Amino acid sequence: MKLFAKLGLAAALALPLVSHAHDVWLLPSSTVLSGNSTWVTFDGAVSNDKFYVNHAPLRLDNLVIVAPDGSSVQAENAQRGKLRSTFDLQLAQPGTYRVAVVNDGVFARWKEDGKPKRYFGKAEGLAQAVPAQAQDLEISQSLGRVETFVTSGKPSPLKPVGRGLELVAVTHPNDLYSDEAATFQMMVDGKPAAGLEVTVVPDGSRYRDKVGEIALKTDAQGKFQVQWPQPGMYWLEASLEDQQVTVPKASKRRLSYAGTLEVLRP
Repeated sequence: MKLFAKLGLAAALALPLVSHAHDVWLLPSSTVLSGNSTWVTFDGAVSNDKFYVNHAPLRLDNLVIVAPDGSSVQAENAQRGKLRSTFDLQLAQPGTYRVAVVNDGVFARWKEDGKPKRYFGKAEGLAQAVPAQAQDLEISQSLGRVETFVTSGKPSPLKPVGRGLELVAVTHPNDLYSDEAATFQMMVDGKPAAGLEVTVVPDGSRYRDKVGEIALKTDAQGKFQVQWPQPGMYWLEASLEDQQVTVPKASKRRLSYAGTLEVLRP
């Protein structure tokens, strides 16, 4: 994985910079359910191994849950522990829910009286945090999405977000099977992300000699295809850097995406 992607994710989570070697993820207890008013429990963490709790909790400050009808839903019983965060979601509507932690901020570093300083947070706080006499000032924007999808009953269409780096469903993310190839599209601000490197990693890498990464690249339309090697949970990651900044004095924008998908047995 590209270093700036790891660093961008770590910064977006307001964790120390030493966390750049870790991955972020949301893991649902189930992704496809039947019945009325069912519940799903979610774990969120920053870890050395995918879906294994061993480093730090995922911050839930910017948790966004979109119901099948497009309305916002609040998580219940949210807690932040030493190694993971957890919350519950009631699937009161039939269809597919998009569950995401969306971190949007700026990272600045400069020197003050020869000493290195840094700031990470909301863009609105930048002016107050950085003094007028700041030397060697560097500012970058960071927009990261960590998400997963859960469905009650029949999967429903997912409307693209249209901002930042996102996964668009060509094959529905809750309709994946190990004997079928799945097609997705990566978009940046609502436009196809052509030539983007995408990494897919199956669960259980902690117990394998090799991580088992599947390296892919999007085509001219931002699309790519995955042939799942076996059923199970998968972590999908992509990142890029551009100059489409909206914050004054920012020189670049770092975009990241990390998604959790479940592949079922046919």
